[in-house]
Amino acid sequence: MKNKKGLLILAVIAIIVVIVSVFILLPRLKPPAFHGMLLQGTSPVFDFDLTSDTDESVKLSDFRGKPVLLYFGYTFCPDVCPTTMAELGRMMRELGDDADDVQVIMISIDPERDTPERLGEYVRYFHPSFIGLTGTEDEIAQAATPLGIFYAKQEVEGASGYLMDHTATVLLVDKDGLARLIWPYGTSAEDMAADVRYFLP
Repeated sequence: MKNKKGLLILAVIAIIVVIVSVFILLPRLKPPAFHGMLLQGTSPVFDFDLTSDTDESVKLSDFRGKPVLLYFGYTFCPDVCPTTMAELGRMMRELGDDADDVQVIMISIDPERDTPERLGEYVRYFHPSFIGLTGTEDEIAQAATPLGIFYAKQEVEGASGYLMDHTATVLLVDKDGLARLIWPYGTSAEDMAADVRYFLP
């Protein structure tokens, strides 16, 4: 009789352990729900070689080991670019100490007007760690085209002379150089920060 009671107690304990384990492990087994569009790339993103505001050569592979957020824009952009860059700046502040493990890079699609110096001043207005890159038209196209980035000059009246139509998404490249997420224009800083945390080293 005592043996039966002992076995019953052990069985109840075992069931409790299984139930608790399921509740603890189940959330970890579920795939994460991202705010951006998940990509399933198996090859590293093209390793571009562009110029920073200090005239240094910068490659994407220089940042292996940390997530990189790529944005293609230009400093004369009247609305979309400053809005996106402001959200990326807020995202870095949302990340707190984890922001040290993330690099945001803006690549100019307007090398005719965006000198390295102007680009550097522009990006660091939004966050001191941001990097602005430029290059020749061919170098920029080599970086943008494999990522499906569209941009084209649009003549307009006024002092600026032209604007640039362009893809307004932000791309997350993971620590291994793989393209993993695309955020559409208008994604909030909080949502981007939540996604980035998943890819932190």
